[in-house]
Amino acid sequence: MALTRQSILDGSIHESLRAVLGPSVRLMTDEERQSGVSTMIARSPRPGRIWVFAFGSLIWNPAFEFAERRVARVHGFHRAFCLWNRAGRGSPERPGLMLSLESGGSCTGVAYRLEAGTESTELDVLWRREMLTLSYRPVWTVAQTPEGPEPVIAFTANRSHERYVPGLDHQTVAHHIATAQGHLGRCCDYLFETVAHLRELGIRDRRLEALEHTVRSMQAAAPPSDTPEPAR
Repeated sequence: MALTRQSILDGSIHESLRAVLGPSVRLMTDEERQSGVSTMIARSPRPGRIWVFAFGSLIWNPAFEFAERRVARVHGFHRAFCLWNRAGRGSPERPGLMLSLESGGSCTGVAYRLEAGTESTELDVLWRREMLTLSYRPVWTVAQTPEGPEPVIAFTANRSHERYVPGLDHQTVAHHIATAQGHLGRCCDYLFETVAHLRELGIRDRRLEALEHTVRSMQAAAPPSDTPEPAR
């Protein structure tokens, strides 16, 4: 299954995740989503000018519509693999890991400006995608761009969520990324695509590049049966 705007809006992505996670996992309600979007818009430092910061898959597969895109850097946060992924690009038996923003340092990624008048619609798409399990905490922060600073919405780690797993060492992170796969594909492809698109933008993330090298080495050394095949 592909993660697209259509599969987000028609609910098929959510249904597939629910089928894997089971009914006991709490998902965001429609009321919570609508309230979350309305609250973020109301708190915008510059009403009518909404930007979203991308640090992972939103860089190469945003699935929402935007009017402008810039390379951007936020201070006070860094990207880290600190969220378990037991559906999508992992499974309950072989969980993968997903990126979030952790406190400290800085992070270079992409900022998207939403077209004025479309904020509610496009943030609704984004909330359906990013906030389904409530494992992120959206915040307003400032991104430095070549054309000047802009306030942006950034998705930071929800430290009280059961998916949050801080402080994993390099080898453990690499192992889970190298071996996990779900109905949205291999976890390693999430890493590989992120590193590749950062390079295309002239952004170097040494930690992610080192992680990519370790994951590829693990997969090359593993018996064929231990390396998941790409999702078809």
